[in-house]
Amino acid sequence: MLQQTLTFTEGVKHACGADPGTPFVLLGNFEVEDEWAKGETGLPSVGGRSAAAIVNRMDEFALLLAGRGDHVVLKSRPDDGYLAYLDGLGLELPGILVTDVNDPANTVSVDALASPRLHSTLRELAGTGARLWPHGMSAVEEELCALTSVTPALPPAALVKAVNSKIYSRRLATELGLAQARGWSCESAEEFASAAEAAIATSLTCGRRVGVKDAYGVSGKGIVVVDDERRMRQLVRMVSRTASRSGNPWLSLVVEEWADKAVDLNYHFTVALDGTVRFDFVKEAITDKGVHKGHRFPARISSRHAAEIEDAAERIGRRLAADGFHGPVGVDAIITADDELLPVLEINARNNMSTYQTALQERFMRPGALAMARQYDVRLAGHTSFARMRDVLGGLLFDTDSGRGLLVNNFATVNAAATGEGPHNGRLYGLLIASDEAELDAIDTAITHRLAEERPDHD
Repeated sequence: MLQQTLTFTEGVKHACGADPGTPFVLLGNFEVEDEWAKGETGLPSVGGRSAAAIVNRMDEFALLLAGRGDHVVLKSRPDDGYLAYLDGLGLELPGILVTDVNDPANTVSVDALASPRLHSTLRELAGTGARLWPHGMSAVEEELCALTSVTPALPPAALVKAVNSKIYSRRLATELGLAQARGWSCESAEEFASAAEAAIATSLTCGRRVGVKDAYGVSGKGIVVVDDERRMRQLVRMVSRTASRSGNPWLSLVVEEWADKAVDLNYHFTVALDGTVRFDFVKEAITDKGVHKGHRFPARISSRHAAEIEDAAERIGRRLAADGFHGPVGVDAIITADDELLPVLEINARNNMSTYQTALQERFMRPGALAMARQYDVRLAGHTSFARMRDVLGGLLFDTDSGRGLLVNNFATVNAAATGEGPHNGRLYGLLIASDEAELDAIDTAITHRLAEERPDHD
């Protein structure tokens, strides 16, 4: 396995066949899975209005992943106070390119396609050898490359989509002999019906729950947890009707027994064009009902589990390379209640939330320090400047002398849903760094309380 001697971003450039000085254009097209899922029949859509406006402003994460000489495409220019804050930390920021339009319902990639002035700038960068590094490669980013002549850093969209399917993850784990939850891959209504009966017989009747997942579901979407036979058969009927109405007999679903987990993990590696694999890190994942909320690291796992994870990363990486993939990869895993590692829940052959923490942890984490990447849900009376947020958090923000506090790594999501018509919900993302567990938790609790006091309904 290739050892890490470059910065994280330089390592990605190397993996993509570029030297460290090659300019990359970063594009934070989060939830690219929605593009990959087009044309795929899965679970019936349920639920209310999505937080698309907030999710689409997660594009600002790319600002702190880009290296010297790189550029980042954003839906709007970052808050001036936030840029000044980053400058005060001594961070050298990339060139900032802004789309001509900013539709809250669109990803940054879709807005970029409708931006002629941006296209002109990208064509100029293409002449310098620039490459496009999106969160994940889909047909939308391929179209943007075709329009601007910027070379994609990642493999073709069709290949990237294929290796990001949960069906691919299960088949790869089976091929490599890696432990995984009992489950079934379903590519037709008949296969789903058969898998459902098998799940009823082997899992549900024994009191164990079963998860039914869209092959391209993300962040808790596209998953139904079933705990009784009636519900499973009802789901089969619903999916069969959807498939029949669509005229498409093919499905993209996975059925898995719900493992009794003790720890959620995310490990990250980078696959190079020549097939070598660089292991980057393993972190504890913080989740709530299947929705990602952050990370805690270094991971509190045994040396045995750490070795098993590095071995799995090497084997998965080599297999991905054999299928033509190169670039960053994150894999979700769990340690079960009986201390067994299940190293492949799903393979995310794209940037992961943990990817965007790398530059900050390289720069600011001292030996022996602990960190927690956190999402804080906020509710604010109106549009809030970073200057105001800085006043609210005060001494809880990261201090370069002590090496402790909160490093804000996305502020755009705070105001993404603000319409000027009253209170709005938002998210503040940051990386907490402390010297020990008690201090880490104390800072986290203090930030939560400060933000709660900003709620318009706070007493």
